[in-house]
Amino acid sequence: MAKDDLGRTLRRLRRLASLTQEELADRSGVSLDVIRQLEQRRKHSARLPTLHALANGLGVELTTLLGDPPAVSSTGESDGPRFVAVRRAIMPVLWGPEPEVPGPDFTLDKLRGQIADGWTQYHAAEFDAVMKSLPDLISDARTATAWGEDHDRRAGFAALGKALQLAGHVAVRMGKTDLALTSLERAIDAAGKSSDPLLLPMVVNSMAWTYQRQGRLEDALSIALRAAADMVEEGLDGTVDGLKVWGALTMSAATSAARSGDYDRAAEMMETAEKEAARLSKLPQGGDNRMVSVFSPSSVRIERVRLAVQYGHPHDALSLAKGMRLSKDTPPSWRTWLLLDVARAHTDIGDAAGAVKTLESLRRVAPTWMQHHTLAVAIVRDLWALPNHPPGLGPLAEFLGVSE
Repeated sequence: MAKDDLGRTLRRLRRLASLTQEELADRSGVSLDVIRQLEQRRKHSARLPTLHALANGLGVELTTLLGDPPAVSSTGESDGPRFVAVRRAIMPVLWGPEPEVPGPDFTLDKLRGQIADGWTQYHAAEFDAVMKSLPDLISDARTATAWGEDHDRRAGFAALGKALQLAGHVAVRMGKTDLALTSLERAIDAAGKSSDPLLLPMVVNSMAWTYQRQGRLEDALSIALRAAADMVEEGLDGTVDGLKVWGALTMSAATSAARSGDYDRAAEMMETAEKEAARLSKLPQGGDNRMVSVFSPSSVRIERVRLAVQYGHPHDALSLAKGMRLSKDTPPSWRTWLLLDVARAHTDIGDAAGAVKTLESLRRVAPTWMQHHTLAVAIVRDLWALPNHPPGLGPLAEFLGVSE
């Protein structure tokens, strides 16, 4: 299972966490001998429960331990031209040209629509398309911040913040978390100059997610909780859009708490979020769903399934997922995470056939996302290591490039 460089990744993450092999063994419950064999590359694979335990002991997501997504460079030295263009858009060249006057066809409404389309592409894992459009989106938004009346410029800063937030998300998916934080910090600066009071907490939520990817769980927890509390104090959670942003922050905080070992606190936060999500249907509908944080009864249940799987309760996860009806505004990426977690749960209880059936569904509904997720590869490799392959596993292994 896992990639050939599992041992190298494990050693690097352990050292970053300032842990000895013995300390990691104590924190994860994985034997010291297994950790030594992996790091010395005398053992090149481990089953999913072992990897879950190691990731929890390190305080990182499982996907961080498994490595970068397929076709994503971990060195940052071989970025393609499109990603270089995204870097330049996020961090313009020193002494570069001033923004040009918007053309006659430019409108803020059109720009906002294009940015919303970019978020749709992101959730559909159309990363090439997003990277192709991002430089122009960011450039056009910067232009909009420098011309027109004050209200126009403030609206331009709101558009710039959403474009930079999108760039941050794409950077995370490409394995470039430091670039993501740079983009998100600039998005926060834009939010402070914008006309959108919800933009700052939305970007903070993205930063919390990025901190989680870097293993900075306490930082992620603290900023998510502070932003959520600030929203309540300022009365920003009384609308559909505001409640969605508050809910997303609360779920993010719960994830950080769970990954820090405080599963009870995480469960309490998720119960609160689920109760609040029921209020969404009673409030007047908000703006463009594509431009607001993802939060709904469906997303809360998806997150509860994920936490149950990650913390050793696969039967609970399957029970939570059974018969779940997803709301129409649930993004494809969230549907993908749900199917991945259900497949993981089936694998953890030894139901290989159930795992394959779930992965087949995932391939039908989100083939690009499936290829992007190292976890999908890990699950299939875990199943491939079984002495008897369940029906349907062969085509999945071929699709993901898994071989004996």
